[in-house]
Amino acid sequence: MRTKFSNKWKASKQPRKQRKYVYNAPLHTRNKFMSSHLSEELMKKYKIRNFPVRKGDSVKIMRGQFKGKTGNVSSVSYKKIKVYVEGAEMLKKDGTKAFYPIHPSNLMIKELDLKDKERKKAIERSLFEKNPSGKNSERSIFEKSFGKNLEKPSGKK
Repeated sequence: MRTKFSNKWKASKQPRKQRKYVYNAPLHTRNKFMSSHLSEELMKKYKIRNFPVRKGDSVKIMRGQFKGKTGNVSSVSYKKIKVYVEGAEMLKKDGTKAFYPIHPSNLMIKELDLKDKERKKAIERSLFEKNPSGKNSERSIFEKSFGKNLEKPSGKK
């Protein structure tokens, strides 16, 4: 077993190799691990099942001691692969409150924060991949959602 991270690694049944892949992954690939399911309304609207969590998203906690609570994401740690949600706080011995770290797989995104243009483009790309043209295509759904006509997204500029 090699010591460095490999992008060519496909899969393994061995849990130790799966853990090693996650622990040694560089930060730019950990974005893939930070995805959470979308709510049913968002799934129907954007035609995608999951999307990476970001600060500002409104999420619902699905598992753990804070199950059922909703709140905004206050911060995201790519290094620890954890999300910190407002409302999911633990009381420390000295009386102060600290955010409780939650894995993104235990969350459901209720509302996306679409202030970032790059994030809109990511959703736009996924819609174009499904069906690039057509009367009731995802493209027209996206145009209705954001109220503008769009050209097919190009690669790098």
